[in-house]
Amino acid sequence: MASRPSKKRKLTPPQSEDEGDSRSDAKIQRSFFQNAAKWDLLEDQYKARKGTKKERENTRLPVKRDGRIQAVVAPVEDLKESDDDWLEDEGDRSAEDEEAEQRISQQEPVIPVKQQIREAKEELAKLATVLNEEPYENAGAFKALTKIGESEIPAIVTLSLVTRMAIYKDLIPGYRIRPISEDGPGGEKLSKEVRAIRSFEQALVSSYQTYVKELARYAKTRKGEAGADGIASVAITCASSLLTTHPHFNFRSDLINILVWKLSSRRTDKDFEKAISTLVTLFTEDDEGRPSFEAVSTICRMMKSKDYLVHENVVNLFLHLRLLSEFSGKASNESVDLPMESRKKQKRVFRTKRERKQLKEERALQKDMDQANANVLHEERDRMQSECLKAVFAAYFKILKLRTPHLMGAVLEGLAKFSHLINQQFFGDLLEALKDLIRYSESDENPSEDPEAAAESDDEDDELTRNSTREALLCNATAFALLAGQDAHNAKTDLHLDLSFFTTHLWQTLLPISQNPDLELGARSLHLPDPDAPGSSESKLRTDTRGNKVNLQTTTVLLIRCLTAVLLPPWNIRSTPPIRLAAFSKQLMSTSLHVPEKSAQALLALLADVGNTHGRKIAALWNTEERKGDGVFNALARSEEGSNPFATTIWEGELLRRHYCPKVRDAVKIMEKNIMSER
Repeated sequence: MASRPSKKRKLTPPQSEDEGDSRSDAKIQRSFFQNAAKWDLLEDQYKARKGTKKERENTRLPVKRDGRIQAVVAPVEDLKESDDDWLEDEGDRSAEDEEAEQRISQQEPVIPVKQQIREAKEELAKLATVLNEEPYENAGAFKALTKIGESEIPAIVTLSLVTRMAIYKDLIPGYRIRPISEDGPGGEKLSKEVRAIRSFEQALVSSYQTYVKELARYAKTRKGEAGADGIASVAITCASSLLTTHPHFNFRSDLINILVWKLSSRRTDKDFEKAISTLVTLFTEDDEGRPSFEAVSTICRMMKSKDYLVHENVVNLFLHLRLLSEFSGKASNESVDLPMESRKKQKRVFRTKRERKQLKEERALQKDMDQANANVLHEERDRMQSECLKAVFAAYFKILKLRTPHLMGAVLEGLAKFSHLINQQFFGDLLEALKDLIRYSESDENPSEDPEAAAESDDEDDELTRNSTREALLCNATAFALLAGQDAHNAKTDLHLDLSFFTTHLWQTLLPISQNPDLELGARSLHLPDPDAPGSSESKLRTDTRGNKVNLQTTTVLLIRCLTAVLLPPWNIRSTPPIRLAAFSKQLMSTSLHVPEKSAQALLALLADVGNTHGRKIAALWNTEERKGDGVFNALARSEEGSNPFATTIWEGELLRRHYCPKVRDAVKIMEKNIMSER
């Protein structure tokens, strides 16, 4: 088969140099004339741009590129060199604009304070509603509440504190939440509901701890800071409310520390009174005993750190403890004696190993049931109350040793109230301390003649005003109340106690007390000072009136308490010697002539009771024909035994029958009737 012939390519003949040059020139001319028609339009556009923006004229000729003629634009460097001033102004402006834009971008948008407060209110209300409706499913809302409270605006902080307080008061359970490690082994299988409850409880305890720490921090804010006073008052209010409503819950000691820190200041204000009322409520409503013990321990530590320079209302808090009516043991500042019934309970009973194991299981089960039912264990309560009593007596005895002037009345009143709970071994030391206080008050009434010592005593009086007369009466009343609370017969025989010192001191103070113009005024009674008093000034008289802080009872009431204990002792009403009865009866009749009408009625009523009980022993004083003694009566004798009372008669009754007050006249008739009927 013949092969196919190959295809021949047609080749163009090579062009000559003359023909190539002519053709290229023709193309260039053709393109030049085609672009020339557009030059007018480009020029018009350039002129329009030149009218809107000032630019330097371009003097460069067009060049031919890729077969086209194009205008050459001057580079930026050349323009800078040609027009430096304009570019410098524009460069400065652009730099300032860039810096301003950066600052604006860095700054957050400023929101007005009122709008922030409104948004915080809405967010707090939303979170509170969610927690109240479905608390177990929204435990994460506690963190959001805490974050809102971190604001720097005082109004938002106050709203956060109050809102969280209301939420916690509604959500806190009736039991103390323990850590998960205490509930059982960590690998135990739990249901979905139990896990949800546990996670909620842990979130509640964690956020509550943070909240209590915030309360402690805000309560201690210093004055002068923005909104510090208002936030501090709100923090103390929240702590008081939580401690009153849920004293059983976690971090109770931290709330107590907040209130006790406020009580460490001697200046009273609304927050101080609020803390006092909260602790009083805690003491009176405490069924368990442990919250009261924690509060008493914290108060005692605070007083010790302040060298017992605290307000007297802090010491008076101990008078509201429930152990005054519930505790049946005897205690001192070092030990506690339990009653015989509790001692019998502590005796061991022989049991086999199997019985002990079974009893242990039953006690554990009963303990869990008691905790679940919130029952109070009497043994635990007695132990807590005994520890409270020891701490209270230790504080009282320390204050007696330091002789803190403005706390003497509160301490002596407390000892009189706790007299039935004082151990007999502690009784002798306490009486010696009371005797020292009486001697100390007598030394204050009789100052030394040394001018330097007198100046020092004046400075001390200006700092802390004392009322030595009332202190001495309180010491007497406390001593007799202590003896009345004990087994008097055993106390005299075993401890050899002698109260004649207090009886003698009371006899010596009857006549000076009758000349006291403030006899019927209490420690906080309002009365006008004497403007003619030597060395009196408005500021000093204000200080004296405000500083008279012994206790609330008037001097007349204290005097009647002491006289009743001396003349009508409750431990043995028939044991009073006749010479003591006669001496005090004569002195009281003389005193009734000088005291105001109400005090005269009280003294005559006491003498009527004495005449009703011991009328035969003192009836001879109302009859001049039945004198039993020789000599002269001495009303200024050092003791009632040395006054020789049966050598005189009571003639003061004739004057008291003509008293201007009809009630005093009636009291005299009743008194004489009782005495004559027993004759």
